Amino acid sequence: MKKLWKGNEAIAEAAVAAGCRCFFGYPITPQNEIPEYMSRRLPEVGGSFVQAESEVAAINMVYGAGGAGARAMTSSSSPGISLKQEGLSYIAGAMVPCVIVNMMRAGPGLGGIQPSQSDYFQAVKGGGHGDYHLLVFAPASVPEAVELTYRAFDVADEYRCPVMILGDGMLGQMMEPAEIPPMRDLSDLPKKSWAACGHNGGTQRLINSIYMAPDDLEAHNIELFDLYGKAARELSAAETYLTEDADVVFTAFGSVARICKAAVLELRSRGVKAGLVRPITLYPFPDQQMRDAIRPQARVVCVELNMGQMVEDVQLALGRPVEFYGRAGGNVMTPEEVIDFLKRRG
Repeated sequence: MKKLWKGNEAIAEAAVAAGCRCFFGYPITPQNEIPEYMSRRLPEVGGSFVQAESEVAAINMVYGAGGAGARAMTSSSSPGISLKQEGLSYIAGAMVPCVIVNMMRAGPGLGGIQPSQSDYFQAVKGGGHGDYHLLVFAPASVPEAVELTYRAFDVADEYRCPVMILGDGMLGQMMEPAEIPPMRDLSDLPKKSWAACGHNGGTQRLINSIYMAPDDLEAHNIELFDLYGKAARELSAAETYLTEDADVVFTAFGSVARICKAAVLELRSRGVKAGLVRPITLYPFPDQQMRDAIRPQARVVCVELNMGQMVEDVQLALGRPVEFYGRAGGNVMTPEEVIDFLKRRG
């Protein structure tokens, strides 16, 4: 049954339904409803909530709980996610599954608390040190945030990789009808033979991310990137909207895609054949889906709440220059501003 949910709270309940029983966090706007909700909800289902003394402590608690086999999660916003980067690199290196939510705010630095998409580079390029990636989902609505969060725990377990839900202040604070999936039976979840949860027939399990021999570390890097290649083949996803005959195609992710969709409809009403491609997975990036959806002769405009980040991946995917329109500092464009950009640029 559908219920009216605030985005942050819907994500939290979806995580509980997916089997998350360990949450570690630290307050920062605009995601505070997630830890607040978890602090009440997890004890009701036999889970554990800890407000850590810092973001650094929180991500290392996730490392410990995930390494012991629990479905573990943390959430934060931009500068808080920055503080978690060392721990995320360790987690990725140790192949520990977990879920991280980033409700982005404006930056750099402390910036402002308004919505932004300025963490794209940090999310999709790794963020911390070393050769690694997170798998990154970018929901555009509260129902999709529920769906992707619920799925993220299964994906993290399958690939033994951290998964990030990348949203922004609009998604976290808006309210929309959404249906929470059924509560997972923890006894039905796949067993984790690698987990460091005690002795197993006299064999001690050990999880770490340090490899002193160069050949061993190189082999580990290759193993990780084989997994990322598998993810690219199996997980890449994008929404296409009215692109079949489009002369102008917007590319946008998350909340901004909804603004662009309104611009597409308005342009269509004015006789302009416009369309939209919305990446759902930011890593792996849906290169092939984008190439298949956008006609070679179409004008392509990447729209973002930053100074131009995803535009680089769009250009790489299409192999040609792409126009960019963005707002920064917490400012959010309107559909009419997107249309005006097209007019100004001819």
